[in-house]
Amino acid sequence: MESIRIGVIGGSGLYNMPELAAVEEQHIETPYGLPSDTVLTGMLAGQRIAFIPRHGRGHTLMPSEVPYRANIYALKVLGVRYVIGVSACGSLREGLAPGHIVIPNQLIDWTRDERGRTFFGDGLVAHVPVGDPFCPTLSALLADAVKAAGGTVQLGGTSITIEGPRFSTRGESMLYRSWGLDIIGMTTSPEAFLAREAEMCYAVMAHVTDYDVWHDTEEAVTVEIVLQTLKQNLRLAQQALVEAVKRLAVVEDDCACHHALATALLTDADKIPTDALARVWPLVKKYYGDDKTQTE
Repeated sequence: MESIRIGVIGGSGLYNMPELAAVEEQHIETPYGLPSDTVLTGMLAGQRIAFIPRHGRGHTLMPSEVPYRANIYALKVLGVRYVIGVSACGSLREGLAPGHIVIPNQLIDWTRDERGRTFFGDGLVAHVPVGDPFCPTLSALLADAVKAAGGTVQLGGTSITIEGPRFSTRGESMLYRSWGLDIIGMTTSPEAFLAREAEMCYAVMAHVTDYDVWHDTEEAVTVEIVLQTLKQNLRLAQQALVEAVKRLAVVEDDCACHHALATALLTDADKIPTDALARVWPLVKKYYGDDKTQTE
């Protein structure tokens, strides 16, 4: 299987761009079930890219139903080292208006359901550092790409992931603002943390669609408002991806994110259950090497 360096997780509309060529579909099964949909691969700006529609084509999956582990795992087995998440978000700041794009540098997980927050457990223990949950190199590159595509972008800011599928109450929205947060969404957690466990660089291009429900003079968020703003921003998102891929083509293929497990794995190889090791083998094989094999 051809190795693919760059992956994108976002809406299915992203892939219907004139710049994407040699499109193929790949059906990938993982130990964590099937990804949100078949993985679409194609050539973009001279690089082969892998796309996964986060909510499935036709938007059939709620935020808590997205198979986050299967999505990241599928990209990992394809060889992906850089993941760009594209998502909608609400603004918690007056200066972040609908149509703007935020590349956050911090993340708060406020979800409640079990979304599959880690690849580890069942006899294999890892504590992965995520003090800075987004790759700073990829984030800066993505911000430059958005600017090159003509977008208004803020590099940095704190994003909170709420459970959904409902939108916030006004009380909740005001609480998040009082905490000094910048944007709100429903899917970045645990996606960002799983990408770190998989030793992939990860950054988010968050498209502001609304002011959540805190604003006194702006209409409260609705599905109609979100979809309308996303439709208006679709071509910008596509062009920003083209610019990002061009820049990634010349980036040195090494980052601290690519070694996130180096100090995180605690379990001795001879203590790991064979099935547990087999399940995460694509993530840990460079650390456990020949001590055990996934087919032992």
